[in-house]
Amino acid sequence: MYPKPAAHLTPNTYAYESSPMVKATGFREYDARWLFEKEINLMGVQALGLGLGTLLREMGVKPELATGHDYRAYSSSIKYALVTGLMAAGVKVHDIGLALSPMAYFAQFELDVPAVAMVTASHNDNGWTGVKMGAQRPVTFGPDEMGRLRDIVLEGRFKYADGGGYRFVENFPERYIADLTNRPRIKRKLKVVAACGNGTAGAFAPRVLEKLGCEVVPLDVELDYNFPRYNPNPEDLEMLHAIAHEVKRTGADVGLGFDGDGDRCGVVDNHGEEIFADKIGVMLARDLSKLYPNSTFVVDVKSTGLFATDPELIALGAKADYWKTGHSYIKRRVTDLKALAGFEKSGHFFFNTPVGRGYDDGVLTAIHVIDMLDRNPGKSMADLYKALPKTWGSPTMSPHCADEVKYGIVDRIIARFQAMQAKGETIIGQPIRDLVTVNGVRVTAADGTWGLVRASSNKPELVVVVESPASEANMRAMFKAVDAVIREYPEVGEYNQTI
Repeated sequence: MYPKPAAHLTPNTYAYESSPMVKATGFREYDARWLFEKEINLMGVQALGLGLGTLLREMGVKPELATGHDYRAYSSSIKYALVTGLMAAGVKVHDIGLALSPMAYFAQFELDVPAVAMVTASHNDNGWTGVKMGAQRPVTFGPDEMGRLRDIVLEGRFKYADGGGYRFVENFPERYIADLTNRPRIKRKLKVVAACGNGTAGAFAPRVLEKLGCEVVPLDVELDYNFPRYNPNPEDLEMLHAIAHEVKRTGADVGLGFDGDGDRCGVVDNHGEEIFADKIGVMLARDLSKLYPNSTFVVDVKSTGLFATDPELIALGAKADYWKTGHSYIKRRVTDLKALAGFEKSGHFFFNTPVGRGYDDGVLTAIHVIDMLDRNPGKSMADLYKALPKTWGSPTMSPHCADEVKYGIVDRIIARFQAMQAKGETIIGQPIRDLVTVNGVRVTAADGTWGLVRASSNKPELVVVVESPASEANMRAMFKAVDAVIREYPEVGEYNQTI
């Protein structure tokens, strides 16, 4: 049998080169993330593949899978280690090569393959690796499947099987690009900055936008796994500022930023103003609701309250369903509710039938932004943004907190706010209107000002977001109040950014 993985091995030793290493915390709520060579080695990745193949058979899923890898120096070697494990478990593997995550999801439909395993660390810093997995298109694994996979791998409960195989699918990116562009070109002349942070999207996103009829201004589209300018993360202000500068320099109509594996998109308007993804979601919900009235939109708990309170969405019969943050959670909820779309503040957008297939695709998100502008020929991106009711919101802020303790601390923070509400205590000088605890805690004051604290599913961090429909002062007061509770726990470190 394949050796049972160890939690830690020292690199450059016999044990490291002859035994699998897999750290348990790498199995996260809806995908897997490890620091390569420190938390997982190649034999550990092979064990992961063997475990995934074992799980597919336990689930009764046809053992056939699509895979691809992102543009990092080590991603292809990790993919091939994963593939050997899958084949040992009797899985037939269809390899689409260098790809975006949504290309791998598309492959499930295009190749009629039930399962997917995309090797990517998404927007995480270099040194990280991971796998996004699914066995029921278009949804991906959630906590239950990830927990079962973790137990199989860590306990060494692997099952070998015959029938495994491998084939490389030639020119698959052309099929993906054709699927997105086999439609009429836009009527409006639009100049678009396409920023890719030297990540995988640089090979594909500009081509798609050009085929749609846009004048494309490329920004950091050359693939470079060193990420020399900034990490390809459209939620990161450094990337957004770079896009804003290029929009103003070139007089572009809009700036679009894609993350490392192309499943998220960030937007900057024609004035160089960075628009947080949840506000873009409201704008797209408005636009799509005119075409499809009475639609349901699934929204993560980090997102603006406007999805539920915007008068235009209410008039169009739109319904908002606030749900757990995480691409697998929102994706599954969109499918279960047959919602038209789902939106995450991080920039994961999920367009369902008839405007998509239900999975997150940053390039398709960009297309919907372009189509929104095309349907509003007399209005700029800034005009559409200005038409939203005013709120004051923060970026996503992430104080460091170790994976081993972050969930326990969030549980105590939830209990703290619940006790405050039960005692009739106030927050920012107002009564607590409600608490939402579907994912961490979202505490809302009487005037609609709210603050969220949850544990990150991808990194050793907490996640903090605040927003106020009343004033910037109240938004800042809510951050101060929420942070005061967080600071009761010395295990929580400094923020990556604050307001």
